[in-house]
Formats: sequence, structure tokens, C-alpha cells
Amino acid sequence: MNDVKEPLDRSTAAEYASWFKALADATRVQIVSLLARRGAPMSVGEIVQAVDVGQSTVSAHLKVLSEVRFVLVERHGTAAFYRINQACVECFPSAADLVMGRPAPTPPACPDLGESR
Repeated sequence: MNDVKEPLDRSTAAEYASWFKALADATRVQIVSLLARRGAPMSVGEIVQAVDVGQSTVSAHLKVLSEVRFVLVERHGTAAFYRINQACVECFPSAADLVMGRPAPTPPACPDLGESR
């Protein structure tokens, strides 16, 4: 275990809590996993086919995931394509380790995720 006895600072804890809250739904976990594994932007229709959930439900989940910046939107004319935010993928294991009091194996330099939109 880590020798640090103090909790995370409030702003870091709030950011991580928003990430964990966004992942507190099985369909959102499926969508994040799909986009991370696919590695290429996907349309809502492609995501719907892969997770077997209705279009309006997938769209609502994508909205939640984009609000915490796990998912980024690329617009091409009237079409929207969704992709995983690689910065979140790189930071997330460290977030879990830090919350649990373990040192991150190799702490990534997490950029300001707000600029990745």
C-alpha cells in the first residue's frame, strides 16, 4: 500500500467520481469497450448494431460519455462519428490505482482532457 495517508484533493476526486458515475451502466461500459477496441470512429448506427440497444438509448449514453470526455464526437456534414478519447484510456488505470491508494505503475502525463473535445 501507499504511505500517503491523505485523501485525494477535492477536484481530482470529483473528476474521477464523474468518470466512475459515467461507467455505472452496463451499456455505457459496452460502448466504451467497443470504441476503445475498435480504434476508429463509429456512427450511432454501427454502435447500435454492436450493442443491440435502441438508437435513442445509445444516443443518450453517448451524451453521458461525451460529457465526461470518454467519448469524442467528429462531425462530417450531418453525420456524427464517435471515438474513444485516448487520453482517458491512458489516465483511467492510474485513476483507479490512486483512488484505491496504490501508486500508479507508470503515471501518464494526462493532458487537460477538456481540450480534446
